Amino acid sequence: MPYIARDISWLSFNYRVLQEAKDPAVPLFERIKFLAIYSSNLDEFFRVRMANHRNLIRIGKKTQRELHISPRQAVRAIQRIVNEQQEEFAQIFEEKIIPELRRHKIFIKRRLDLNEEEREFVESYFHDHMLPFVQPVLLVKNKIRPFLNNAQLYLSILLQPLGSPNAPNEYALVKIPSDHLPRFILLPGPPDEHNLIILDDIVRNSVSWMFPGYEILDTFSLKLTRDAELYIDDEFSGDLIGKIKSSLVKRQVGPASRFVYDAEIPADFLEFLKDVFNLEKYDTLKEGRYHNNFDFFQFPDFGMSHLKNPELVPLAYKPLEEAPDFFAALRERDHMIHVPYERYDSALRFFEAAANDPNVTHIKIVQYRVAKKSRIMQALIRAVEAGKQVSVFIEVKARFDEEANLRWGEKLEQAGVTVHYSFPGVKVHSKLALVRRIDGNEANLYAYLATGNFHEDTAKVYADFGLFTADPRLVNEVARVFSYLETVKLPDQPFQHLLVGQFNLREGLEEKINYEIKQAKAGKPAWMILKMNSLQDLRMIEKLYEASRAGVKIQLIIRGICCLVPGKKGWSENIKAISIVDRYLEHARVFVFHHGGEDQLYLSSADWMVRNLSYRIETAFPIYDPTIKAEIMETLQVQLSDNVKARVLNQSLSNTYHHSGSDLAIRSQVEIYYTIKRRLEEGAKKYSSPAN
Repeated sequence: MPYIARDISWLSFNYRVLQEAKDPAVPLFERIKFLAIYSSNLDEFFRVRMANHRNLIRIGKKTQRELHISPRQAVRAIQRIVNEQQEEFAQIFEEKIIPELRRHKIFIKRRLDLNEEEREFVESYFHDHMLPFVQPVLLVKNKIRPFLNNAQLYLSILLQPLGSPNAPNEYALVKIPSDHLPRFILLPGPPDEHNLIILDDIVRNSVSWMFPGYEILDTFSLKLTRDAELYIDDEFSGDLIGKIKSSLVKRQVGPASRFVYDAEIPADFLEFLKDVFNLEKYDTLKEGRYHNNFDFFQFPDFGMSHLKNPELVPLAYKPLEEAPDFFAALRERDHMIHVPYERYDSALRFFEAAANDPNVTHIKIVQYRVAKKSRIMQALIRAVEAGKQVSVFIEVKARFDEEANLRWGEKLEQAGVTVHYSFPGVKVHSKLALVRRIDGNEANLYAYLATGNFHEDTAKVYADFGLFTADPRLVNEVARVFSYLETVKLPDQPFQHLLVGQFNLREGLEEKINYEIKQAKAGKPAWMILKMNSLQDLRMIEKLYEASRAGVKIQLIIRGICCLVPGKKGWSENIKAISIVDRYLEHARVFVFHHGGEDQLYLSSADWMVRNLSYRIETAFPIYDPTIKAEIMETLQVQLSDNVKARVLNQSLSNTYHHSGSDLAIRSQVEIYYTIKRRLEEGAKKYSSPAN
């Protein structure tokens, strides 16, 4: 069966991010930001995925079921691709970004380029701000080795005793304190210029102060990243929260997952370092002069807004933001917001209105990732202080958010909120909230179901849908999900409208695909549009191949991993796939099935990966409101027409730009913004007309 290895496909996705950094149509500071995103993505990849491959090597595992290749073969393939990408990264920075910065009188200076005034500033800066943090140490073979902190920058130094030209070279290590100081330091200079020096080069300039009696022959940067997995032994017994807290401490001292070094380092020096730090060949990866390039997130913009994307101010969804009675608006009809094109304020008001409303008795929410400063969490605390029953399910195994989630859990518990924590062996990834309110003589339920987290910060950059509803078909089943999360008792009734992981999600999706296969074999129209972050699950891919061979037309919009091979003769001639990488991160999952003309449309928290479909509690929810359904379909059609930011996904992983057949340039994210803006303006006119 045609199949692209998961991690190879992911590296192809990250290359699409790198493409944005070299696209001359992207504003300069946005291109620099994409360099940071690429580097941040790659750092996490090595801490998680590459660490897994290396662990398999260490334990002597011969093959990986999914890849049908050995872990060593996987590591070699990954390293080859990453090396090629790193070379292109350096080329983009040196040959594209730096010359463009110079045209705008922004200069990144190296130590040998400094004039006398700048050199005095650098030396003073080092002594005033850096000296307590650099931690110089001589490296001696077969002695106690210094500990390299995770993702911390170091300068390795080649030196020789003064006056002893025939003495053997010695080696040393100095910390670059980027964890304490900005990476980019502004130098004194003319008012019409912006001269910067990278923190690493201030250390390079001042190394001789730290090693009196030695001649500094050369310096080379390095970095070690460590395995980020939380290896929780026997998760099914004992204190899971305690185990996670203990594992979080160990994460920073875990085994090496990547040792990054300057490509200019001499081979014998590199071998010495590998021996000192007990590294294998597959632990090492060469880069350029600088590492931790995710620090480009900190690159100063000097107020030059013209070198950034034109602002698309999030639009107000007035039917909810300005509704006199928020919950009455939901009883009238369903509502949907599409962030970040529309403001997240409607979601915030959902919780704040519930906290302040004396008729609200219960509030429930699933927390997977949450903002550091969260109005939603504060609203929940106010609600419980007002005597309402507030229940929060916290998934403490959300990678890299475990500590933040534990902190919020403790804070909520202290306020009196009922907090439920992770299930052993299963992650809860659903994005659900529920409110119970007394309306007159009856109790009504109101729900918010989303494709993205309850996170005010990511709502500014992640493209997600959120549905507000009082539809009994949906809210009653949302209540059933919460009952299961709170009691761990199986629901008395099956889910008929929601598709829920661990219950009917995988089977429900397969049933939808099978219906399209049946229709196609009967000579009837049959098609699907599937939008998600990642498509990796073997069973689902096999099912899509089966559908394609039966004649079902399938259009895929996959942001990240796509292990399915589109357009493969005998397998997937009826499958086309694109990926969109642009200013916003495409995060929504949308599944549309023709279903004999009914056009069944689901929004979901779930990608089609083994972990989502088999080891998580996810939710896919149908859109019943015809107006909302039409709006989502319009959005999908715009994305399928994108010929500016869409790339074609294929077996060659070429990432060529998609040609939609239109002579008009269609950049879907910009088109969607203005489509929503026109729709809201037309709705406002209709709402304010005398007839209404």
